[in-house]
Amino acid sequence: MSGEGPCIALVGNPNVGKSTLFNALTGMRQHTGNWAGKTVATAQGRFAYDGVEYRLTDLPGIYSLTAKSPEEQVAWDYIAGGEADGVVVVCDATCLERNLILVLQVLELTGKTMVCVNLMDEARRLGIQVDLEGLSHRLGVPVVGISAGREEGLEELKGAMARLARPEGEGAEARRSPEERARLAERYAAQTVRSRRADALRRQRRLDRVLTSRLTGIPLMLLLLGVILWLTVAGANLPSQWLSRGFDWLGSVLAGWLAGAPEWLSALLVDGVWRVTAWVVSVMLPPMAIFFPLFTLLEDLGYLPRVAFLMDHAFQKARACGKQALTMAMSLGCNACGVTGCRIIDSPRERLIATLTASLMPCNGKFPTLIALVTIFFVGSRGGIAGSLLGAALLLGALLLGAAATLACSRLLSATVLKGAPSSFTLELPPFRRPRVGQVVVRSLLDRTVFVLGRALAVAAPAGLAIWLLANVEAGSQSLLEWCTGFLDPFARLFGLDGVILMAFLLGWPANEIVIPVMLMAYLSAGTLVEYGDLAALGELLAGQGWTWLTAVCVILFSLFHWPCSTTCLTIRKETGSWKWTVLAAAIPTALGFGLCFLANTLGRALGM
Repeated sequence: MSGEGPCIALVGNPNVGKSTLFNALTGMRQHTGNWAGKTVATAQGRFAYDGVEYRLTDLPGIYSLTAKSPEEQVAWDYIAGGEADGVVVVCDATCLERNLILVLQVLELTGKTMVCVNLMDEARRLGIQVDLEGLSHRLGVPVVGISAGREEGLEELKGAMARLARPEGEGAEARRSPEERARLAERYAAQTVRSRRADALRRQRRLDRVLTSRLTGIPLMLLLLGVILWLTVAGANLPSQWLSRGFDWLGSVLAGWLAGAPEWLSALLVDGVWRVTAWVVSVMLPPMAIFFPLFTLLEDLGYLPRVAFLMDHAFQKARACGKQALTMAMSLGCNACGVTGCRIIDSPRERLIATLTASLMPCNGKFPTLIALVTIFFVGSRGGIAGSLLGAALLLGALLLGAAATLACSRLLSATVLKGAPSSFTLELPPFRRPRVGQVVVRSLLDRTVFVLGRALAVAAPAGLAIWLLANVEAGSQSLLEWCTGFLDPFARLFGLDGVILMAFLLGWPANEIVIPVMLMAYLSAGTLVEYGDLAALGELLAGQGWTWLTAVCVILFSLFHWPCSTTCLTIRKETGSWKWTVLAAAIPTALGFGLCFLANTLGRALGM
């Protein structure tokens, strides 16, 4: 095989399966998404056919070559510059007419073009037949039908691509007006596409009318979100217990290995570094392993673009981008993933707004604190369906408060430090597709869960070391932790908190999951993290420390809005390339949290509560 083989470019509308095809041809594991604009940069790989190695470039998903967006400019420059030996335009068999407009534009730039009609399996399911030979005859270029997700037709496609990349080839076609392209695409589609199941398309349109209506779509969206959260919380309990017991056993083994070491060293490594790291993994991993696959299933199904459509009006009012609704939903699993997801937003200004406000949505790490306090102080002894519904409603209210804060802060940023008008973008509602469950689970675990967990562990071990030292190193007659909590107490009281609570949030910067265990450690003057057995015992302990329902409200508000965790901060720094924006991203929720706590505490005390 030659080292530098012919270069072939993939271009196509968003959601036609272009990235899936790229992965199938090259074997590279690149994340694919089922909403418009997921691929925002080129990707390169290689594949071999008949003893020759070909270079494959995956261009950004675009609707046209009018160069009105960064993606269109990238594609235009690449194709018009003649960097590729051949261009493959990937189309969706279920909506071919719209895709043909881009095909005709590419043919006007280069004659070294062929058409790949993807999703033939989806077309068959919908009763849609595409006359590939007839389409090839009318376009004057090769046309191959495939199903990239099932890896059907790839060998035929490789053969056609190999012939396309040969030196001989025809020149580009004459330029047409947009109206001429639209009429020609409509005529070609009418001549080559037959649908025997128009009823299936009508059912999908009726379903879309329900899902995208403000009257029905928003309640259904909230209901679906509530179900996912319930499954995440309920399903994570047992795996968390298993992991905790397993880590406890490993901790005892580690303690045995260190039996001959100095006592302080053994305690530092086992009760400090190991215990905090184990707590982060056992509490953080199960909910992420449940939430991210469920979220990715919705992505693969095609529901998430409907969410963006529903929220677009609200974000336009905030002078932000409707795609931010998708990043906001991703933040529910992990704020760091929400920050990474901001790459789908084209406008640099709007992308930065979404990045700075990503941590205003509660993540999985905050749910243990929220659930415990809501259950203890507001659900109480209410059991059964009534208690679970009340708890779910209060948690949903917390999420809606986070969404409202995201919109408000986005509007404030767009009117101050990030002034500008909202950009326009094309939002495609792709057809609903049967999710590939196996791929979804593997992709979500590797791309999101492992990524987030790895960054969390990078700071959990040093945090465990710091927490142990604070709890066990004495300054005079008290530990450093007691000294710090006493120092912070007068300031914390202004906001309905106390020094222990505020110190617990500070020490919880590596991972929000350890906030309550650190509180218990400080209240009980323990030398290591303390696990709470049940919520009733935790409630009695907190009440004994002077907690009231007003304290619980302030802690809930501060849990919702405070500085992002270390993983999120590092991700913001990486995505923005600036410590200035990272500091601002931490300052926004922190200022909001202190402000809301001050108002709640002041109002509560004024009313004698």
